[in-house]
Amino acid sequence: MQTTEKIWMNGNFVAWDEARVHVLTHALHYGTGVFEGIRAYSTPKGTGVFRLTAHLERLRRSASLYEMELGYSVSEMAAAVHETIGVNGVDSCYVRPIVFRGYGPMGLYAMNNPVDVAVAVWPWGAYLGEDALEQGVRCKISSYRRYGPNTLPPAAKASGQYINSVLAKHEASRAGYDEAILLNEQGYLADGSGENVFVVRNGVLHTPPTGDSCLPGITRDSIMLIARELGYEVKEVNLVRTDLYFADEVFLCGTAAEVTPVASVDDQATGGRGPVTEELQRVFFDVVNGRDQRFGELLEFPITATVGS
Repeated sequence: MQTTEKIWMNGNFVAWDEARVHVLTHALHYGTGVFEGIRAYSTPKGTGVFRLTAHLERLRRSASLYEMELGYSVSEMAAAVHETIGVNGVDSCYVRPIVFRGYGPMGLYAMNNPVDVAVAVWPWGAYLGEDALEQGVRCKISSYRRYGPNTLPPAAKASGQYINSVLAKHEASRAGYDEAILLNEQGYLADGSGENVFVVRNGVLHTPPTGDSCLPGITRDSIMLIARELGYEVKEVNLVRTDLYFADEVFLCGTAAEVTPVASVDDQATGGRGPVTEELQRVFFDVVNGRDQRFGELLEFPITATVGS
């Protein structure tokens, strides 16, 4: 991991190596934290953050589901993100805001524990590898199921919930695959371990509805917007594992993965980077790098308000 100099914590900048928490921090024991994954890109207009407001609104909603008050408005958090990018002198980076229950009373009741807020940034290339963007990744259907909506709220991007993804990711890696894909409790396609999934069949994009326990991804939403603008039909429908096997193309999308084609699922070839995936990937990268102005509103640039010091 390539470190940077400063991390924003509760309104102030601290040195990277000094951004520490107590060993009895509530979130460390019980997973009571929520976070976002955001990317900033170098563009001709400067550093643009991809859909920053949408990500921070989801952070606020996730925190609300876990009864945590951020203590900062979305605009103040946006200013903190831009400041953290600026103070570290990185023009293209990954951004990690996190909100978590801090050190205080131990036990499952968390309402008396403080809520801490932090923002870190660091350079991070292609999550699944640069080669994967062209050649695709090998995926495995996990034996672990995605939790149901009445078990944990899939709409929340909560730190404790990601142990489900960790188990699936480790299982796939041990078996020699690049990534895991999870089904929900009913056997319908949910998500990758950290990405949303799209299936292309006869030129039509299909993706699971959020009711199937998939995260309402910001990149997912953006790909649907871009695809429709390009003239593709997009359907949110229940999908089963054989829909992946028989697809013309399959791709993953997310902040970290961006748009990554899938070469195979359970060793069944899925077409790799076919023409639809290739076009969507090309337009997506043109948008986030400021080369395509049709979707210029998806990039957000620094504002004048500031928080922290």
